[in-house]
Amino acid sequence: SFDQQIETLLEARPPVFSFVFGIPAPSIVSECKRRDIITVGAATSIAEACALEAAGIDAIVATGFEAGGHRPSFLARAEDSLMGTFALTQLVSRRVKIPVIAAGGIADAQGIRAALTLGAHGAQIGSAFLACAESGATDEHREMLFGEHSRHTVLTRAFTGRLARGIRNRWVEEFSKHTHQLAPFPIQSWFMSQLKPAIAKARRTDLVALWSGQIAPNLQYRSAQLLMQSIASDIESFS
Repeated sequence: SFDQQIETLLEARPPVFSFVFGIPAPSIVSECKRRDIITVGAATSIAEACALEAAGIDAIVATGFEAGGHRPSFLARAEDSLMGTFALTQLVSRRVKIPVIAAGGIADAQGIRAALTLGAHGAQIGSAFLACAESGATDEHREMLFGEHSRHTVLTRAFTGRLARGIRNRWVEEFSKHTHQLAPFPIQSWFMSQLKPAIAKARRTDLVALWSGQIAPNLQYRSAQLLMQSIASDIESFS
């Protein structure tokens, strides 16, 4: 259960507790502060960023609609909270005093520099690391991130019941005609989990979630080490 997860997290005392889909209870935030655990929450709007700051959260991930995976909106429908990363970063950074981390559509040093220029204190990279051999993605998923399919991402609720960005495939197309029949989160996600073993065994990439951000066509590295070396080198050259 969530309570047991939080109990375990507090006992482990990690340096950072990052979360999505809302704000933990005040008692959890207080316990994190008492144990010197830095808290980081995700926001997709000005209102969500301000709510996180008011709750005593230490840093905010400003998540733009370009990002792969789930939309972490929690004060309004995800469909009503679709703002680009760099617009959101500028708006949020001028309205909160805590650090802002830009996320979505960033895969290299150029994107990081742009985020810092627009007011972010840092940047979060997703798809570029997902494409690396060290990630938990399947071989088929990683290959598609480097292929033509990565040019066609879409926001869909078809896999989990929550709006998320992934590569367009048959499952997305079929359910786009029946969105009103989708089960809510997390029931839709549970339904998909029952099918995953058979889908994986058959290597059916047309029926599985292939999370990907819009920046995927620019991905270059298949190794996390090479990706980090490239970012570090390019950042240094900008200095």
